[in-house]
Amino acid sequence: MYEIGHFIGGERVAGQSGRTAEIFNPATGEVQGQVALASNEELRAAVENAKAAQPAWAATNPQRRARVMMKFVELLNRDMDKLAEALSKEHGKTFPDAKGDVQRGLEVAEFCMAAPQMMKGEFSEGAGPGIDIYSIRQPLGVVAGITPFNFPAMIPMWKFCPAIAAGNAFILKPSERDPAVPMMLAELMMEAGLPAGILNVVNGDKGAVDAILDDPDIAAIGFVGSTAIAKYIYGRGSSNGKRVQCFGGAKNHMIIMPDADMDKAVDALIGAGYGAAGERCMAVSVAVPVGEETADRLVEKLIPKVESLKIGPYTASDDVDFGPLVTREAQKRVLGLVDRGVEEGAKLVVDGRNFKMQGYEDGFFVGACLFDNVKKDMDIYKTEIFGPVLSVARAKDYEDALDLPMSHEYGNGVAIFTRDGDAARDFASRINIGMVGINVPIPVPLSYYTFGGWKASGFGDLNQHGADGFRFYTRTKTVTSRWPSGIKDGAEFSIPTMK
Repeated sequence: MYEIGHFIGGERVAGQSGRTAEIFNPATGEVQGQVALASNEELRAAVENAKAAQPAWAATNPQRRARVMMKFVELLNRDMDKLAEALSKEHGKTFPDAKGDVQRGLEVAEFCMAAPQMMKGEFSEGAGPGIDIYSIRQPLGVVAGITPFNFPAMIPMWKFCPAIAAGNAFILKPSERDPAVPMMLAELMMEAGLPAGILNVVNGDKGAVDAILDDPDIAAIGFVGSTAIAKYIYGRGSSNGKRVQCFGGAKNHMIIMPDADMDKAVDALIGAGYGAAGERCMAVSVAVPVGEETADRLVEKLIPKVESLKIGPYTASDDVDFGPLVTREAQKRVLGLVDRGVEEGAKLVVDGRNFKMQGYEDGFFVGACLFDNVKKDMDIYKTEIFGPVLSVARAKDYEDALDLPMSHEYGNGVAIFTRDGDAARDFASRINIGMVGINVPIPVPLSYYTFGGWKASGFGDLNQHGADGFRFYTRTKTVTSRWPSGIKDGAEFSIPTMK
């Protein structure tokens, strides 16, 4: 049994509130640790540390800040297996998938080595008579991130790396379900040369979230989680005058055209639908074959693949395809939604509800499930299931297929599998989804592009990582300068123009 407190002022500190949450081993169902839940006073202590440290960090030139990121990347590579082990133990995802979680965060840290370039402004000499105009990009001050359980390494790094590289101090409130890795990341940042107080980790529940939303010294908040909570955070944070970006739920469709390479499409669906037990906001949860003949071929090939998926704890072997869900509550919710799909009349062609892992009967496992003949009005179609459940929604033609993701409330990711360039180009142009894959099932952009969904999947004007990561955590100041030799005598009462 281990205990996790907070990381404030450059060191681990024990929780003082007296409130804790249990940390489970998802594979066994056993409690393996406890995490402190912060009080408002503990959150405030972190903010005060950040506030005191930030001015000197902002005054550090961007190249030196980038060197901290360079060293951080080196340390992430050194401790990759250690981080992945801790991640798998608390989250339940397979060891290779856990390493991928760390790697995708590492790539954003690599991009943040470009801080000197990303912080550059613009300059116009002679914009008017003796007048020069230039812009400078400056950090906001103290900023925060509230991150989910399903990527406990990647998403915290998506938030704090650009914020810190831009000269801010950062308050991270990670998920209390798997808090070990965020604490380890904070320690690695210190080892990389980050000054104490620039990155603070405050563990907590809704109380800590509300304290962040209401704190007058926190200028901006980035969030990833469910849409309901995203709306709450966006509304409350914005009403308090903060800059807020929130990314919520998803229901990602993959359209399979009649000309698609069916074997490649099936493999793509298997990996994208069942990887990480479906606990990904970019998981493909709806397959949309175009035409009955395409649908029949797809389902025929999917069934044996789904039935042969290997499920187990991350310790079993590297060939396990996916592990347990993160909590008992998540397991019950997913099983309840599968039951609901059967009640609604969808055809459950692969039923994983009774899966039990020998030796791990108390773990939070759910077997792979595959539905066919899913309709738009069914709960399993409308709801983000966040489990190893793939639905096949048959479309009579291309326009019918296009309408499904277009009319869904979520707009995170979408994909099309086809050999037809015209169809792919039309699809990419018309679809009202934030991230599009063409023969790519999980279109998560690389670190130098931005990540973000549309509709109920995203709230705010700027996305995560890439250039938007720096834009979100900075603001632009524009300076218009004129020296005495260019100033006319006498007062000027009209608004300045370039006439």
